[in-house]
Amino acid sequence: MTPLIFLIVLSILIFVHELGHFIAARRSGVKVEEFGLGFPPRIWSRKRGDTVYSINALPIGGFVRLYGEEHSVEADKTQAYYHKGRLARTAIVVSGVLMNFLLAVFAFAAITWFVGVPRDLGHVKVLSVSENSPASQAGLLTDDTVVAVAGQNVVQTKEFIESVNNRRGKETELVVRRGSEEVKLKVTPRENPPQGQGALGVGITSSEIYNPPLAERPFVSLFEGFKQAIFWVKATVLGITDSLAKVFGGKAPEGLAGPIGIYQITEIAAGQGILALLSFIAILSVNLAVLNILPIPALDGGRLLFIGVEALFGRRVLPTFEKYAHRVGMLILLALIFLITLGDIKRLFSGGFNF
Repeated sequence: MTPLIFLIVLSILIFVHELGHFIAARRSGVKVEEFGLGFPPRIWSRKRGDTVYSINALPIGGFVRLYGEEHSVEADKTQAYYHKGRLARTAIVVSGVLMNFLLAVFAFAAITWFVGVPRDLGHVKVLSVSENSPASQAGLLTDDTVVAVAGQNVVQTKEFIESVNNRRGKETELVVRRGSEEVKLKVTPRENPPQGQGALGVGITSSEIYNPPLAERPFVSLFEGFKQAIFWVKATVLGITDSLAKVFGGKAPEGLAGPIGIYQITEIAAGQGILALLSFIAILSVNLAVLNILPIPALDGGRLLFIGVEALFGRRVLPTFEKYAHRVGMLILLALIFLITLGDIKRLFSGGFNF
């Protein structure tokens, strides 16, 4: 079942990306010669109007083939990509990235619709107390609100955890609010807690899930979806810059996943349910958007770079130079994918991919 889910996830991401290019090209008056999922050889095709729609044998990508994409044409210049203005070509290039970003927004929005919105409580609430734990022995109860640890006020789980961990093995005073009264408790955080438990043996939170009224839910969900997509854009950019810094510093970047790694994560996400899989699709879509906008030939960002050079110098880059630059860029990208895949295989056989 996992291979099918993996192919569906991959196809959704690619289809949405290429659909962006397709729509922008058609709206700009550029003839689309072929809209293909996967890479040739063809399995199935059908021509409607001027466009061939195809499904191809290699499910590792997709493409939109535009009329007059790489060079000047004499016939029917009005429908040729090459003869369109910079604004139209820019819109066609960035539309795939934009569609991937929008897919992430709507996927995160759908999750928010069904799950709700995390909301800060402004205090630390006890959700559970483990049996025979220091917290249980001290008299801490479920639904207690922790006000202070060792005289320091805490309002976030991070503050509570840091305060408790700093006092492992030492008797510590907790101030908790129970109903309308405050209670002081003495507890000694464990230095070596059992696996799966913390120093006190409590489950805590400083947030709650808020379900907005049905009339407000579409707007709240879209806003939260946009916030989540922006968060992952920032996280992806930071991840890329960190990897590049390690490469230039002579170190091997960690945590990069190729096709095998993504397959493994897909299997885990699918096993956790539809919402986890939807979240993974959204994160992957953001990754695809950010990676595609990098100014590397063969990527959308590379094509945007050449349009920028044209705008800067007032003349087109030689079509032959641009064509070979994209081919070299593609070879470099394929080499990188190959190396990352080798890393996937190495981690797979060494017991990696523990998420």
